[in-house]
Amino acid sequence: MPFLIAAVVLLGLLAVLNLLLTLALIRRLKSDEAASGHGGHGGNASPPVVLGPGARPADVKALTTADESVSTETLTGVVGFFSANCDPCHALAPRLAEYGRAVGREKVLAVVSGEDPELVGLLAGSVRVVVEDFQGPVSTAFKNEWTPALYLLADDQRVVATGGRLEDLPLPSLA
Repeated sequence: MPFLIAAVVLLGLLAVLNLLLTLALIRRLKSDEAASGHGGHGGNASPPVVLGPGARPADVKALTTADESVSTETLTGVVGFFSANCDPCHALAPRLAEYGRAVGREKVLAVVSGEDPELVGLLAGSVRVVVEDFQGPVSTAFKNEWTPALYLLADDQRVVATGGRLEDLPLPSLA
């Protein structure tokens, strides 16, 4: 009988220890999430990008939905990557379209991955739009695997800044 009591007490102590460790882990994850400024997709965090400031995208050739040629030489201004079924992408798209109307469509390129006629239609009126899969020529040139992702390119095609929101880029105020 004393062995049975000792085994039950030991199992009880192990269960309490497991509970305390689990609660500590949850508290740590919540504090890390709060410190990073986001809680999942979207948020205010910058997207994970490979091409940072100073880098250049690889050579690219693509056609827009309006049959305009896009090449490395024509990439300047804002290049944005969007995907179907991406809520943050749908939230960003109207603002990018508004920015495109203000600065001119040749200064903004939107790359849409997946089937999303509504998103393409919203953007196509004011910015150049390329529809491709995630391994398409523009995505490959930028080594981009995240949406939404924005790149600001200088006239020499070097990346000036990256971000997940227009506010992340050093753009002139349009107000």
